[in-house]
Amino acid sequence: MNLVKLKTVEYPESDGQPMGETDEHRDAMIRIIELLKRHFRNQMVYVSGDLLVYYEQGDPSKFIVPDAFIAKGVEQKRRRIYRLWHEGVVPQLVIETTSKSTRARDTKDKPELFAKLGIHEYFLHDPTGEYLEPSLQGYRLINGAYQQIDPDSQGGLFSEELGLILRVTDGDLNLFDPNSGKRLLTNAETAKAEAAARKQAVAERKQAVAECKQAVAALNEESKARQRAEAEKQAAEVEIERLRSELKKYRS
Repeated sequence: MNLVKLKTVEYPESDGQPMGETDEHRDAMIRIIELLKRHFRNQMVYVSGDLLVYYEQGDPSKFIVPDAFIAKGVEQKRRRIYRLWHEGVVPQLVIETTSKSTRARDTKDKPELFAKLGIHEYFLHDPTGEYLEPSLQGYRLINGAYQQIDPDSQGGLFSEELGLILRVTDGDLNLFDPNSGKRLLTNAETAKAEAAARKQAVAERKQAVAECKQAVAALNEESKARQRAEAEKQAAEVEIERLRSELKKYRS
């Protein structure tokens, strides 16, 4: 009996390209991945970026490398590559950090492929503001084609997949809770905010203690004043009685 040995297909873990064109682009990519991971922590959502996503089993040339993406229903654990047929879930959202060298792919090649794959939402952000106008753009898949998401009055774009508003503030792409209006924080920003809150709490406690001491001191002074007034009253009453006694003596 002849046994046919099946050829093992190798799926490389790197495409040989740098993570970001510049420090600014790399930092922007890392920052948005961190924000998404914090947002979906303890949930069944896989968040990653700059990872090779293979979309055709058996053909290692069929891959794409999103700068940031989420896949709901997939465990959040470390992966070396993402294979659609293995994970069973197509990412629902992709965010690309656009640069001079990626603008053509980000605005033409990738959206065509993402639409074919069925990625529901696609966002592009240019941290330098030089290659996209406006610098933040968003698209939603409707009937197999991407339709541009209309910005709100502040230029923000609502993501159905995230349940958040993407908005550029102070030069950074940020995520906002549409209900509270609060901006999502990075780990460093959270630690800084918590430290500031602790410092504020300590200051408030010290202020409360000082105010209590002042109140106690005021009450003590008030008590002493009442005691002095009572003593003076009693002394006055004694003196009145003494004078009345002397007056009786003179009259008798």
